[in-house]
Amino acid sequence: MKLLIATNNAHKTAEIRAILGGHFDEIFSLKEAGLDIDVVEDGDTFEANALKKAVEALRAAEGIADAALSDDSGLMVDALGGAPGVHSARYAGEGHDDGANNRKLLEAMRDVPDGARGCRFVSAVALARKGREPIVRRGTAEGVLLRANAGENGFGYDPLFYYPPLDKSFAQMDAAEKNALSHRYRALSALREALEAERNS
Repeated sequence: MKLLIATNNAHKTAEIRAILGGHFDEIFSLKEAGLDIDVVEDGDTFEANALKKAVEALRAAEGIADAALSDDSGLMVDALGGAPGVHSARYAGEGHDDGANNRKLLEAMRDVPDGARGCRFVSAVALARKGREPIVRRGTAEGVLLRANAGENGFGYDPLFYYPPLDKSFAQMDAAEKNALSHRYRALSALREALEAERNS
């Protein structure tokens, strides 16, 4: 079975290959498949967005892939009622970058005390397949929102996301550390378990 990953992110593709490689004969990205699709993420949950992207990617990959995988991820902050949530990538508005998003978040959280700065990264992964029901799974990583950026690695909100078990922000971790505990890793691991349960049923 051939799997299309609805991304052009090389790091994400490598991570998915490492976790799901045993379940597919071939795994490739949109770029590797010669596809260029742009799906409007207008769902009100991470799961809805991930599933929409996976279904549309599979439709675009007719004759190329038997299944398509997509994910949608973001940061949910307790004190902000779960914001930025599904709007994480465009929290500061369309066309804004990570820096602008982080500055807006810090400003929104400026007066929130240290004991009330809980947050979590969330990732939903969706696997769309020909002739079979899709599989959707969620993974989370619990943390605390910092008051200033810490670390040079990662992207997005990683410099503001403090992970207590390792006493580091996500941006202070190397790729191996982060990939072993990230929300996406946990979602993909749950998906792998679902595939293994199917295979053994």
